[in-house]
This record gives sequence, structure tokens and C-alpha cells, in this order.
Amino acid sequence: MGAAPRSGLLGRHRECGTFDRLVEAIRAGESRSLVVLGEAGVGKSALLEYLVQRAADCRVVSATGVQSEMELPFAALHQLCVPLLGSLDRVPELQRDALSTAFGLRTGPAPDRFLVGLAVLGLLAAGAEERPLICLIDDAQWLDQESTRVLAFVSRRLLAESVACVFAARTSEVAEQLTELPKMEIGGLRDEDARALLRSAVQGRLDERVCQQIVAEARGNPLALVELPRSLPHEELAGGFGFPGTRPLTGRIEDGFQRRLEALPPDARRLVLVAAADPLGDPVLVWRAADRLGIGGSAAAAAEAADLVEFGTRIRFRHPLVRSAVYRAALPAERMRAHAALAEATDAEADPDRRAWHRAQSIVEPDEDVAAELELSAGRAQARGGLAAAAAFLQRAVALTPDAEHRAKRALAAAWAHHEAGAPEAAQQLLATALNGPLDEAERARSFLLQAEIAFSTDHGSLAPLMLLDAAKLLEPLDAALSRETYLQAVSAALFAGTLAPGAGPVDIAATAREAMPSSDLSRAADLLLDAVTRLLTEDTGAATPALRRAVRVFTEDGVSAEEELRWLWLAFITAVARWDEQACVKLADRHLRLARSTGALAVLPLALLSRITMHLFEGELAEAESLADEVSTITAATGAQITNYGALQLAAWRGQEAEITRLTLASADGAATRGEGVRQTVVDWTTALLYNGLGRYDDALEAAQRASSSPPAPGAAPQWAPTELVEAATHAGRIRLARQALEQLTKSTQACESDWAAGIQARSRALLSDGEEAERLFGEAIDRLGRSRLRPDLARTHLLYGEWLRRERRRLDARAHLRTAYEEFVAMGIEGFAERAARELRATGETARKRTVETGSDLTPREAQIAHLASEGLTNPEIGSRLFISPRTVEYHLRKVFAKTGVTSRAALGTALFGRRP
Repeated sequence: MGAAPRSGLLGRHRECGTFDRLVEAIRAGESRSLVVLGEAGVGKSALLEYLVQRAADCRVVSATGVQSEMELPFAALHQLCVPLLGSLDRVPELQRDALSTAFGLRTGPAPDRFLVGLAVLGLLAAGAEERPLICLIDDAQWLDQESTRVLAFVSRRLLAESVACVFAARTSEVAEQLTELPKMEIGGLRDEDARALLRSAVQGRLDERVCQQIVAEARGNPLALVELPRSLPHEELAGGFGFPGTRPLTGRIEDGFQRRLEALPPDARRLVLVAAADPLGDPVLVWRAADRLGIGGSAAAAAEAADLVEFGTRIRFRHPLVRSAVYRAALPAERMRAHAALAEATDAEADPDRRAWHRAQSIVEPDEDVAAELELSAGRAQARGGLAAAAAFLQRAVALTPDAEHRAKRALAAAWAHHEAGAPEAAQQLLATALNGPLDEAERARSFLLQAEIAFSTDHGSLAPLMLLDAAKLLEPLDAALSRETYLQAVSAALFAGTLAPGAGPVDIAATAREAMPSSDLSRAADLLLDAVTRLLTEDTGAATPALRRAVRVFTEDGVSAEEELRWLWLAFITAVARWDEQACVKLADRHLRLARSTGALAVLPLALLSRITMHLFEGELAEAESLADEVSTITAATGAQITNYGALQLAAWRGQEAEITRLTLASADGAATRGEGVRQTVVDWTTALLYNGLGRYDDALEAAQRASSSPPAPGAAPQWAPTELVEAATHAGRIRLARQALEQLTKSTQACESDWAAGIQARSRALLSDGEEAERLFGEAIDRLGRSRLRPDLARTHLLYGEWLRRERRRLDARAHLRTAYEEFVAMGIEGFAERAARELRATGETARKRTVETGSDLTPREAQIAHLASEGLTNPEIGSRLFISPRTVEYHLRKVFAKTGVTSRAALGTALFGRRP
């Protein structure tokens, strides 16, 4: 009813109780995140002060968002982390380098913001080791975009670090990323508490009718209750004269501040304006600027006496509304003079970007010198990973560029920066500005390339192949190398779009690209890859084999730069798939995954993981595949990456989990359609065919395999793996003609390949359509070929199919040996659908399969199982934390639970105890 216990705050029992529980939780070793939302003046800052008082035994670090600083990258994050940088050497090297680059402490390539986020997560965890840590972020609606993204990411990953992240923000202006966190809405005070606060703020008599009027006008807003009476003379408060409420509450509060400002001497007003224009609160900088404006030292006293601002070791406004009121009240010319003085006072060597920004705010007419300075600032921001800030600097530079040609070039650069920062609408607007200017042919071609890339990254990804194709044609006479790379992008986009590609499909685009290929001098990795992929799509595998071999060799023999590998390794992998080259597939998938991890390239990491998952599954390593599939889910949830988890689909198919396939298929349908991800349907059909063949439901398998086999050609599912399933399903369903057609399609991809994988699959499929000695010879060849490889599931399937054929030939004893081998292998690998099919066949021979299971620690949660698996592979807690976007302390927290649940006492024993792995 009255003040909250020990808080001195009226009517804030619920809010103070929430903070009390938060402090108790972090003292107990837990972590918390909270966004405090409310209108300006509702008391958010006062509540944060209460939290600081309640957490006197905790370490507190803070940052405050400043509206004029929103374009400076990582500004708020740096402010928050400065007190913790002494622990930076305890953060893993890759993350430490990323954070140091973001803060300008070192030079290097632009860091991935998720690496920066992991570094901050580790820094906060290290800062909380001696005592709990509270991070307070006030005025969060004014954080720069990079800081908001990182802090939101960190807040979602906190669990057991004894860290609390508390944000205060205006309800209507809070960033979208923060709305996903736990929230506490701060409303107005009840009338009883509002009257009590109002009467405490008014000295002398307060007429009851005026009191009621002010309470009604303030709507429980504490700042309004304190400030509104100050705008009325004493006789009006005492005599019962009200005032009209024609403006929104925030505007009326600002009006009160402005009236106090108007009463100040001119020098004091100008000093307060300079302080409002400076986001740092740096008194040295402000006084240097004031000196340039001829403002004397006595001006501060009048401003402090008016209770507007405090000049100390840091300049602090009484409330953020004071800053905005001061800035809005000033005439444009006055604001520009203040920014000009601050620009002159800012050290060009120590803080060139802030100086450039102040200079840009000090003028309205075009100025090439300022525009060029902003362009340099954009380059520095981009090098630190501040893509949004780089885009803002360039956009302002465009507005200040007098020359039409330079303006168009800068608009194109700004459009690229906005695109890379994930702001497609702003990118499109600036691109329109660029296209209206005098661009040369190369720049115009690059603008069309940007249009295509924007299309590929937004809701119309299926339009991208044709747009990329047009851009490649335009670039052809201007930049042959970039043109071929763009053709390669067009082909890969067409493979991605699959059935959803309008007009020209992969084959048509590949044919156009082939016409642009030079007849010789294919020395670059991208050129060799383009030659291989386009030949594969436009010719048969035999004709494409030499080109495929060259492309795979250049990527497997360390002949490619890391930059090229990051960009093209996934295409090199599917090229190796087209050759049925198991060893190259594993090598390329391993290299892609290792490179993505070591460089922190989280944008390509899901693709690298999916390649490695596929090979783990073909090698029967389902536990390893599951761990990586969980990691894909973790990454997509943490980063918002838009990609279907094909690894989880394949895993469910091999395990015979029909319900899980259905769930994953439905969950991914809308997103894939929106992204123009037509390849998804082909993979869904192939995995569905694999599932139903395992379950022995051949009619269903046949239907799905037919759809997948008729999809646009792409290495892997459509021309290779789906026809394999179709041969098996069709022969079991008695559709021999269809099976022969599928075998012919399969043979086109296998006959020119010299691998045991290709030869084994081809021999097995031919055996299903053969009789007598020929069938037996082919089954034997398939077992021999696949037995030389690591492809355990395909070898087990061959034993199963051979055993089924032998049983039909009434050779029960021979059949049992192969069916028993198949059953035991399937069970050992966890391939449950095929295992049950083998068990049924064994029973048909008169033998009952012995039940065998692998203990998997089923009482563990999915996250505990994931961490246990990684720990069993020898990863340290920091390494596990980096993969799963959690802190090492959270890893330790989960491992303690794993050990308690399983009774295992060492990390080394986890693999054997939980996953059946041999020590």
C-alpha cells in the first residue's frame, strides 16, 4: 500500500519483490535476464537504483543508451564491458580477438557478431566468479544496433553464471530483440500513492481540486507528479485553477523542463545544449567545446541550480527527458553550432569517428570534406564489425555529397552496407538512389548483383537465380572473374530453389553459364567448380567426370584460400557426392566444419554441419550425427539463421521415426516456401522414401521416391539416392518396369565413378532385378565393394536384401546368416526401422532375433545428452560452450547433472556408458 520495504519507493511492492527474487537467484548461482518497460518518467531508473541498493554485495556494471550515439558501433557494449576487460585473457582466443577488434583494441577482419556475443558471455561469466554480477542497461531503446544484438544474444544464453542482465526501456520504443526476454511492465502509481507523492513535492497549500487534476493528468507517472506542479505558480496550486491537457504527457513534462531552461541566462542555455549534444558526458570535452563558443565557467552553476543537469566527474542530466527537451528546444542553427564546437573539441586522432559524426550534424548543405570523413569512418566501423554503423555513416555521407557521380557511388556502397547489416528495405532505397545517378557499367552491373543478393536473402529467394544470371551477363565484358563467380552463385541458387525456381531451372542456368565459360585457362578454384557443376547438369556424369575430378582435387589438396573455401566448400562437397567419392566427401565436410569453427564463420557453419551430418549417417554414426543436428538447432535458435535442419530429417528417417519426420516436415514447410527453398521438398521426399523402405511400407516408399527422382537434378538426393530407394521399393512392390527405369537413372550417376560406393550401390540395385547366379554374383560384389568402405548402413542393407532374396529362394540357412548380420549391425547403429524389418525376415526363416539395445542415458535432457556427447569426445568446457553458445560455467552445471544421473565419474567413461562407444 505504501512504500516498498527498505526502498523508499511508493507503490512499488511488486516491482521491488521481483528485484529481490532476482538478487536471491544470482546469489544462489543462477542467472537472470529482465527487461523493465515503461513510459518516460514512470520510475524505471529509480527502480534500478533500488536494485543496486539491494545488491550491495554484488558487482555492478552499467551502460546507458544515448540517442545521439545510436550510430556508433558497440558503443554501449564497450561502456558496459570496460570494467571487466581485465578478465579478457580468460576468454578463448578467437572470441577474444573478435571482441578486441569490435572495441578497436586491435586490427583485423570484421568480427562475427556471434563471436563477439560469446566473448561477452565469457567475460561476464569470468566477472561473476568472485561475486555475483549485475549488468544494468538504462535507456535501452537508444542502444546502438550492434550492442543491442549482442546483449540480447547474451541474455538468452545465461543460465548458471550468477549474472543478471537488466534492461530499462520505453515500452513503445524497445528493440525487437529485447522483447523476447522476460519482461516487467511498470505502470503508473495508484491514485492514493500518486496523491502522496504529489503532496510531498509541493511546498505549501495544494487545493484538492488541483490535486485531483494533476493526479488525473499524470496518470500515475512519478516524474509528472513531481514536475507538473513546478510549472504552476503557487497561487494556482493553492487557489484551484487547473490547466488544459492538450499535449501528451511526455510533451508536457518536457514543457516544464523547457520553461526552466528559458529562465536560464544565455550562456547557461548554450552550455546545457552542448552537454545534450554530447553522448559521452565527458566534462573535459564539453568545456573545451564551451570555450570555443565563448561560454564562461559560471554558466554551470545556473543550470545546476535549476535542477536540470549536474556537472561533476561525469555530466548527468536529471532525466533523459531533460536532454531531449534541451535539444528539441534549440533552434537548428544553435544545434549545429553546438555540434561544430564538439567536433573541433574532439581529438581527431583518438576519436575520429565521433568527430566525423559531430561534423556531419553541424551542417545541412553538401560538403565533400565531411562526406569523405564519414566514408573513412564507415570503413573503420565495418572493420570492427559495425555493419549497421557503417551503413549509417555512408548514408549520411550520401546526403552530404555535392557531386552527383560520387553520391551515386556512395549510395551503392551504402546499399551494400545496409544489405550486409540485414536491412534490405534501406538497401533497396539507397540502391534506387544509386541507380538514378551516373554509374559506370561495372557499378551498374554490381547494382544488379546487389538486387539479386537482396532477393535471395528476403522472402523472394526463388527469384534470385534469374536475377543473378542477368547480373553475371552484365558483368561478363567488364569483370570476367566476378562474372563467373556470379554464374556459380546463380547455379547454386537454382539448386537451392529447386522446384520453386520460376522459369529457368538449374539445367537452363547451367547451360547459359557454360556458354560464357572460356575454352581454357581455368586456374581458379571457382572456375574449376563452375566448369564441373555446369557439365554435370548439362551433360552426363561420364562426360563431366574429368571436370568433377579436377574440381574435387583442387579443394582436397589444399590448393584453395580460406576465403574461397568458406564460400565454395559446400558446392565442392556436393560435387564429391556426385562422384560417389566417400573419402573426398568426408575430407571436404571435415575441412568445411573445421574452417567454419576456427574462423568463427557462423553464417556458413550450419551448411558445414549438414554436410558432416550426412556423411556421419552414411557411415552409421548416428550418435555423432545427432550431436551435430542438435548443434544446428542451437545455432539457428541463437542466431536466427534461416535454414531447414536437413540433418534432423535424415536422422529421423534412418531411425524409422515416422512421427518425427512428419513433425519436422510440417515445421519447416512455411519457412522454406517463403524463402523459395524448393530443394527442401526433394530432401523430404527422399528421406520419406528411406523411412518407408526401412519400415517395409514399399508402396509409400515408392510414391515418395518417385517424386524425389523426378525433381530438378542436383547432386545427391534427386539423381543418386532417391533412385536407389525407388529401385528397392519398386521391386518389392512388383513394379519391375518402374524399377528398371530407376536403375537406368541411377546408373547414369554411377557408371563413370570408380568408387566402391558407386560400384556397390549399382551392383546391389542390379541384383534386385536379376535372377539366379547373376543375382547372387551381384549381391556378393555389392557386399565386397561396400565392405571396403566405411558405409556400414548400406552394407547392412545389402546383407538384408541378400537375405530376403535367399529366403525367397528357400535357402533359409544361408538367409539367416545375412539377416542376422544385418539385424545386429542395424541395432548396433540405432537404425531401428531397418532393424525391425530384418527381425521380421529372420522370424520368417524360423529364427527369432535376440533383443539388443544400446543404453543411451534416456533420462538425460536433450541439452545434457548433447553436452555429454561432446565431453565424451574430449572437448573442454570452453570448447563445448563455444559450440553451444553457452558459458563454460553452464557447461559445468549440466555436466554435474549428467554425472549425478548416470553414476559415471569421468568424462572418458561417458562415451562407453551413454553411447556404446568402444574405449
